[in-house]
Amino acid sequence: MRITAKADYAVRAAAELAAAESPSGRPIKGEQLASAQNIPQKFLENILADLKRAGLIRTRRGAEGGYALIRPATDITVADVLRAVEGPLAAVQGTRPEALNYSGAATQLAEVWVALRANVRAVLENVTLADLATGSLPKRVAALATAPGAWEPH
Repeated sequence: MRITAKADYAVRAAAELAAAESPSGRPIKGEQLASAQNIPQKFLENILADLKRAGLIRTRRGAEGGYALIRPATDITVADVLRAVEGPLAAVQGTRPEALNYSGAATQLAEVWVALRANVRAVLENVTLADLATGSLPKRVAALATAPGAWEPH
């Protein structure tokens, strides 16, 4: 699976918004988000626009303006952020795997892609922005990251 720079930056920026969450709901400046995660400012602005369109963040203009999560960080998953900037979590040549139909020796391939999507969902839909912001991943996800061979490049 390949994670684009856009997707990586979006999750990192959203995690920063989660870490900055406060009862006052004071927004965070775009420059502060860009600086905190070393993200190019112009690129970040486009990403934040996608997150806003998806209903994940709100913006406020002016001296006290900036960006903030719309919902609590505990209610927004990494999958939500990725879908906001990249679309479906798993697609094959732009097609959802359940819509694929293969023949011959590749007949079972659609099932492989569906299984892959199910496993991606099992991780990304169970990690919230709050988990990232607090450094406390769900046990199931942490176990996958520490499984033998998990960090081996293949």
